[in-house]
Amino acid sequence: MRSVNVAKLKNELSKYLSFTKEGEEIVVRDRNLPVAKLVPFSAETADEQEALLVAQGKMRPPKGRLDLKKFWKMPMPRVSGNKATEALLADREEGW
Repeated sequence: MRSVNVAKLKNELSKYLSFTKEGEEIVVRDRNLPVAKLVPFSAETADEQEALLVAQGKMRPPKGRLDLKKFWKMPMPRVSGNKATEALLADREEGW
């Protein structure tokens, strides 16, 4: 599994999306801490909204499945202080 920091991902997004299209999973890191994961999309398991995005050309289905055992072995991201709570409350105020 590949991993990439946000700055590099922004500069080379097409490259990393091509890896994902080929079935690879990409761990996205912010200052070397895992924050997200790019995974291939599967039309077979897509809900109605995802299927619509695929039909519109806004998403592409993956070629492989997510390995949950590997996913759950990934280190949990840490957020210092009460930043996570503040972000949650801000989202709620915006009517997310």
